[in-house]
Amino acid sequence: MSSLDTRDETPDAGAEDDPLARFRCRHPREVLALLRELRDGVTPLTLTAPDGATLGANVWGADAEQQRMAFGVEADDPQLPALVEADEVTAVAYLDAIKLQFDLQDLVLVRSGRTTALQTRLPRCIYRFQRRGSYRVRTPDRAAPSAQLRHPVLPEMALSLRILDLSVGGCALLLAVDVPPLPLGVTLHGVVLELDRDTRLPVTLRLQHMSSILSKTPGLRLGCEIVRPDGGVERSLQRYIDQTQKRRRLLSLE
Repeated sequence: MSSLDTRDETPDAGAEDDPLARFRCRHPREVLALLRELRDGVTPLTLTAPDGATLGANVWGADAEQQRMAFGVEADDPQLPALVEADEVTAVAYLDAIKLQFDLQDLVLVRSGRTTALQTRLPRCIYRFQRRGSYRVRTPDRAAPSAQLRHPVLPEMALSLRILDLSVGGCALLLAVDVPPLPLGVTLHGVVLELDRDTRLPVTLRLQHMSSILSKTPGLRLGCEIVRPDGGVERSLQRYIDQTQKRRRLLSLE
């Protein structure tokens, strides 16, 4: 597994012999609590098979007695068959500044009426990493910021992609279903992040992962790294993140 873009949180005993021990959550109640937090927050997950097949999902339930859990998925996602056939699948999700990663085995596809779910055994452990950089914020639905760029495969196509969330080190973009997908791992030059009327930041992005979005606005979620941002870009990003956090706190008090 990869621990890139992560850092140590609280060292545990035995960490010298096992460098991942400090990140590992093994206690059943702790594992169940994290899974239920993902469920209650309708947090998007990315499921990835060893052959590279990737699927977006949400946790629907986690049953400690049956030692089973279920994910909601899109029934017509072309990646779904490969995920079901995989011997092992890796799940990744983000809770604010924390990255959660765990392995899944024995996936079973369940269809019931109009719903489609993946069922699997509860993970034995969850790896919990503190992400480097800054706090990641979800952007507001109204007047959401956007990324302006050219399609890397079709340069004549100009794209304006909504920014779903943002940190100093990266962002997630929404790609509409009717737009040709971008190749995974591509480096996107000449991107402009339009955060508000007065803030336009030129950046280079690298597409790290993508997954389907389960919402009333379907599409692909593109997880991007901001490649070597300069000091001015970092300060502007941090300022925007701080202001967004303050607005959310004020709204929560109303």
